[in-house]
Amino acid sequence: MTAFASGWARRPVLVLAWLVVLVAIGWAVAPHLFTSYNPFTGDPSASFAPPGAEHWFGTDRLGRDLFARSVYGARTTLTATLLAVLIAFGLGAVVGLIAGFAGGLADTAIMRVVDVFLAIPSLLLAMVVVSVLGYSTNNIALAVGISSIASFARVMRAQVLTVVNQDYVKAAYGLGVGRLGVMTRHVVPNSLSAVIALAALEVGTGVLAVASLGFLGYGAPPPQPEWGLLVAEGRDYVAVHPYASILPGLALAAVVIATHRISTSFRKENHR
Repeated sequence: MTAFASGWARRPVLVLAWLVVLVAIGWAVAPHLFTSYNPFTGDPSASFAPPGAEHWFGTDRLGRDLFARSVYGARTTLTATLLAVLIAFGLGAVVGLIAGFAGGLADTAIMRVVDVFLAIPSLLLAMVVVSVLGYSTNNIALAVGISSIASFARVMRAQVLTVVNQDYVKAAYGLGVGRLGVMTRHVVPNSLSAVIALAALEVGTGVLAVASLGFLGYGAPPPQPEWGLLVAEGRDYVAVHPYASILPGLALAAVVIATHRISTSFRKENHR
C-alpha cells in the first residue's frame, strides 16, 4: 500500500488529472450534490452577476447560475461523448478485425474506404452527419462516433496483422484450430490493448468534438445546458462579461486536458 501511494505521489499531474475526471463524472452522475441552483431558471434582476461566493461562475443574461449550468451540462456532454466512443470503438474494431484477418481483396477494399473517411476532417464529417439526421445530443453522439470509426479501424487492423504473424497463432493452426477459434481465442484478445488505449485518448477528443458541435448550434437546443452551448451563449458578451464564456470554457478545457493526460499514461504503460 505504501509503495502504491508513493508511486502516485511521484506523479502529481496524473493524480490531478484523475481528480478532475472524477469531479466531472460526479457532476454528470449527481449534479444536485454540487450545486443547489436550478440550471434552467434564474433571477432576471441578477443578470450578469460577477463570480463570487454566491455564484461561483457568475450568472448569464437571464440570471441563471453559470456554475449550476456547467455542472448539469456535464451530463449532456459526457453522455454524448461516451456514446460516441462506444460507437467508434465497437464498429471500428469490427471493421479493422475483418480487414486484417481476412486479408487480400477484402482488406484492400475496406482500407480504401477507411482512407476516404480519414481524408475528411472529422468535425466536418460529424457536421454533415448531424445535418442529415437532425440536431440533437443523440445525433451528435452518433455523428462523432461515425467520424472516429476510421481511426479505430486502422489501429485494430495494424494490431491484427501483427498478431496473426506470431508463432503461437501459427501453432494454433498447426494443432487444428479453425479460423474462427484462432480469431476469438488469440487474435481478438491480443489486439484490443492498443484500441483500448486509443479509446481513452478519444474520450478527450470526443468531449471537444461534442462541445464544438454544441458551440456551432448542432447540439441540444437552449435552455438545455451543454458545455459548448454555454461558451456560445456568452460569446456576445465576452467584451464586458468575459467570465460568461471563459469559466465554462475552462471547465471544458480542464476535462479535455485531464483525459489526454490519463490516456497518455495508459499508452506508456501499454508500450512497456
